[in-house]
Amino acid sequence: MNSLTLHSPAKINLRLEILGKRNDGYHEIRTIIQKISFYDDVTLKVSTQKGIKVKVDNPAIPADNKNLAYKAAFLLMEDQKISAGVSIHIKKKIPAGAGLGGGSSNAATTLQGLNRIFKLNLKDKYLQQFSMSLGADVPFFLSGSGTALATGIGEKLKPLKLQKKLWFLLILPDFSISTSWAYNTYSRYNILTKRKKNIKIKNSIRTFDGVVSLLLNDFESIVIPLYPEIKTIKNNLIRAGAAGSLLSGSGSSVFGVFSNKEDTKKALTKLPYQAVHKALIVHSL
Repeated sequence: MNSLTLHSPAKINLRLEILGKRNDGYHEIRTIIQKISFYDDVTLKVSTQKGIKVKVDNPAIPADNKNLAYKAAFLLMEDQKISAGVSIHIKKKIPAGAGLGGGSSNAATTLQGLNRIFKLNLKDKYLQQFSMSLGADVPFFLSGSGTALATGIGEKLKPLKLQKKLWFLLILPDFSISTSWAYNTYSRYNILTKRKKNIKIKNSIRTFDGVVSLLLNDFESIVIPLYPEIKTIKNNLIRAGAAGSLLSGSGSSVFGVFSNKEDTKKALTKLPYQAVHKALIVHSL
């Protein structure tokens, strides 16, 4: 096998709590992460030329060693002593700075693809441990679970299982939000304490109403004052029929949650005209 194309899915956060700041500068979080049916495509090819070449069909995304897919390939090829060259072509649909984990997903997909192309037979657990240095979301994208409870800095994963497929209207605003800015701002303006919330996550995801009751994102407290459009989008989704609406990650994307595809389609027709072209219908994976 000399080439391989794989889907690289986005994620949303059904719940995101920032519990405290650690001595190493990272933040302790508790979040429920959900893969969704919104993808980049990553094509990997073995090259006769040495080194790693990345091509991204979005000029806003770096195509050099700053790209997470490049970093993933470099680390794995060094670790496994692979001397062949590799080209990585990323067909981008997932925007950067949207809280959808596109870069982390591309890195995870690159590791999975190289594992297959070079027949390395590395276990998922090995790749997850290996990928932690690339970013807290990367191990989740390497997991076989569509839904997971993530703690620590996001690297400690506990697989969860939705009882029923969830549907979402995903809104992609025309601005991005820096994750580092969001964490730094949250630390500056909020007292971070170890909050003990007695929430039975497993029980809560057994029903649609239970999932809706879990929706919470601590970042909204600092993102919405600076980006009031987020609040407008949330209100529009609720008025259109969403059972709940939430910022994903540190933003800027916002989703509304629905129990079925038909209601999601109806809601799309009820959104204000300017919002429709920024909306996608997606579902849980």
